[in-house]
Amino acid sequence: MIGLRALPVSSLRGISTRGFHATLPSYAKNSAPKVQSVLATLNVKADRVKTYKPVTPGLRHLRRPVSPHLYEGRPVRALTLAKRKKGGRNALGKITVRHIGGGHKRRIRIIDFMRSEAGPHDVVRIEYDPGRSAHIALLKSRNPLSKKPLSYIVAPEGLRAGDVVESYRSGIPKDLVPGYVDKPQPSKKERRLAREAEEAARKLAAKQAHNPFVHKSSLSVPPLSTDPAAPQSVLDPSVLNRAQTDAGATNSSLSLGVLRTLTLKPGNVLPLRLIPSGTIIHCVALSAHGPAVLCRAAGTYAQVVAHDDKGRYTQVRLMSGEVRNVLQNSCATIGKASNPDWKLRSLGKAGRSRWLGRRPKVRGMAMNACDHPHGGGRGKSKGNKHPRSVWGWLKGKRTRRPTDKDGNKMVVHQRPRGKEKRGGV
Repeated sequence: MIGLRALPVSSLRGISTRGFHATLPSYAKNSAPKVQSVLATLNVKADRVKTYKPVTPGLRHLRRPVSPHLYEGRPVRALTLAKRKKGGRNALGKITVRHIGGGHKRRIRIIDFMRSEAGPHDVVRIEYDPGRSAHIALLKSRNPLSKKPLSYIVAPEGLRAGDVVESYRSGIPKDLVPGYVDKPQPSKKERRLAREAEEAARKLAAKQAHNPFVHKSSLSVPPLSTDPAAPQSVLDPSVLNRAQTDAGATNSSLSLGVLRTLTLKPGNVLPLRLIPSGTIIHCVALSAHGPAVLCRAAGTYAQVVAHDDKGRYTQVRLMSGEVRNVLQNSCATIGKASNPDWKLRSLGKAGRSRWLGRRPKVRGMAMNACDHPHGGGRGKSKGNKHPRSVWGWLKGKRTRRPTDKDGNKMVVHQRPRGKEKRGGV
């Protein structure tokens, strides 16, 4: 039979190519359904994760989250620092941290975790940050006299270029909501000064009460007027105070509702005392004047559970299931951290891991006896030894200090462990 290569071009014009699709091998036919089955088992939509045709072995298992809104250019150089690599070695050149070395050249993005500057900020663009799993947003302040006109923040989910975010860390402006007065919880120093002033006033009143030269009438309530023109009926003070309290509570609740409507937007920073229960937050600070330390990775978030009656702590539930107390003067960002599909990625090949600066990890049983406590011997055996590290440290030994046996005092409910985590009783 004459092959197709031997036929002239003019003789190939009338040949139909429909039959060639039916002669494909079986492994080529089933390649697309396999990709769909993997995404189906992960319960992920195909438009959220990008897969590639397996023309090379490195592309067969490669999966990347789809982020078409990311800026493709370089970052603002003034907001970056050079990252100097040491390959896991100390000043003497000895390896202190294994499995680190190589990787692509990077620059560290300076992220504003304080968000101390008030006023509206425009979102210029959303960028990729090689130093973290979440995306970052470039903000531009509308204040022409701002010391930091540009800044980077951890982008919440759904934030896009053109949006406006604002930080209320320093308090609510007086002209934002008419009738609303922000009353933050006083600090330790302010509470100490208030106690001292109250004690001084009490001592002064007691001293004047025992002073014989002070007339008693000056310390009592002045009598009612006997003028006939004055009103003869006096309203009960308790009724008057109750009416004023009810009116003030109604106005306060309305003002609080308007305030939440204006401020509870993704990307805004608010003190925990102004965030209602059930709100999703991220970038949570643990002190009133400290940076955000909790829920900064991709797709992480926390939830406000309840507020303390004394106005000091707020209970926050973390993703691990732990419920802990956080000071109400501490601030948090509304929304969830961006790039939640980061956990669905698959590098696809070992070289991509080397590009990230990760060196191979070798099992101890695959080493020689001089290199690891599990090394040596015939076949796959570790010599009936307890699991140990490369330096001979016994695995499973308790490392928590005796003083910490009761755990963190700020934790209200610990994260589920063991049967509780697996759904058992």
